[in-house]
Amino acid sequence: MSKELYIINGEVVFPDKIKRLDIRIKDDINVDFEESFQIPKNAKVIDAKGLHVFHGFVDMHTHLREPGQTSKETIATGCKSAVAGGFTTICCMPNTKPVLDNVPLIEFVKQRAKETNLAGVFPIGCITKGQEGKELAPIGSMLKAGAIAFSDDGKPIENGGLMKNALEYAKSFDALLISHPEDKSIAKDGVVNEGYNASVAGLKGISRVAEESMIARDILLAETVGTKIHIAHVSTKGGVEIIRNAKARGVAVTCETCPHYFSATDVEILDYNTNAKMNPPLREESDRLAIIEGLKDGTIDCIATDHAPHTEDDKAVEFDLAPFGITGLETAFSLCITYLVKPGYIDLIALNKLLSLNSIKILNFIKLADFTICDINAKVTVDTSKHFSKSKNTFFNGRKLTGQVKYTIVDGEIKYSMRD
Repeated sequence: MSKELYIINGEVVFPDKIKRLDIRIKDDINVDFEESFQIPKNAKVIDAKGLHVFHGFVDMHTHLREPGQTSKETIATGCKSAVAGGFTTICCMPNTKPVLDNVPLIEFVKQRAKETNLAGVFPIGCITKGQEGKELAPIGSMLKAGAIAFSDDGKPIENGGLMKNALEYAKSFDALLISHPEDKSIAKDGVVNEGYNASVAGLKGISRVAEESMIARDILLAETVGTKIHIAHVSTKGGVEIIRNAKARGVAVTCETCPHYFSATDVEILDYNTNAKMNPPLREESDRLAIIEGLKDGTIDCIATDHAPHTEDDKAVEFDLAPFGITGLETAFSLCITYLVKPGYIDLIALNKLLSLNSIKILNFIKLADFTICDINAKVTVDTSKHFSKSKNTFFNGRKLTGQVKYTIVDGEIKYSMRD
């Protein structure tokens, strides 16, 4: 019996074109494209007629919560959620309990992901020990153990001198640091975007400057050190402009945004739905449009989910007390199609880069036999009761969207298939 997998009749999305081709996947590294193949008897075949075949999606920013917060999510449930959303590779942030600031915990995540055997998982290690912003974590040894990048995400590194030292240390290993751009002294105890809707709702605001000032600081530090840096979850018009200008003068900066920042605004907070509370917060329409423009012109390199699961009990409190965060793995593709592709802002070739190829380039890894097969015209209604994530904290529940993942293939094996 053949172990090969064939994808036939699909519209394959390449970096520079879309072409109807058949695909033969022999194993995790041997992939061929032809007009047609002589298919062996009993071979596995996916008929992708009417569907598009993308390179497997990559999420540079996922919170899996394990170890320590398994009531919210586990590596297993997070990976199930990932493949259901078309993500073949995810990078998990280190703000677990305990945090991922040492080799044994990096190895734990890798082993648990291997046992789960769904999406590929790359751990992101802490920049500082305990995420306390005081002393650098052992970046070199964690890198050797399998950490793909380093961040104190969830917390900014407030000490500029320490961040400069971290960039210099990371440069010696050619390691990537991911900045959580937030000045806590400005953000203080804010819970939503500072602006008109915060005033209407009577909620404490977070100024855009809290994000933008830290983006500017970390870019300047990276420029001074002469090394690369990645900016997480960009949400503001000013942030996009700072990054655009830095790229124009040759700084090695990359960045991401998230689907909720181009598909929603802070209008969502007016009914006090705590599932619309996230950090950075939902901004205003001018910011949303600036994010879209940044995606169009290449200022923003990739779309990450910032999948941040919380239990129903976590969120079922008054707005000020609720944790920040929204789930995103199982809604990302539909939001991209609905709010970016269908309105004509970007095409599928650009989406392939934003959801996959650019992240692969930034993180410097190779996955040849990962594919996501989608129906870009399917009408869907978000139903979190059917999501694989343990947590359901998204205000998109019930939203009517377009675009649906049909199959997710990791290392040549079908890890998710949707049956109509």
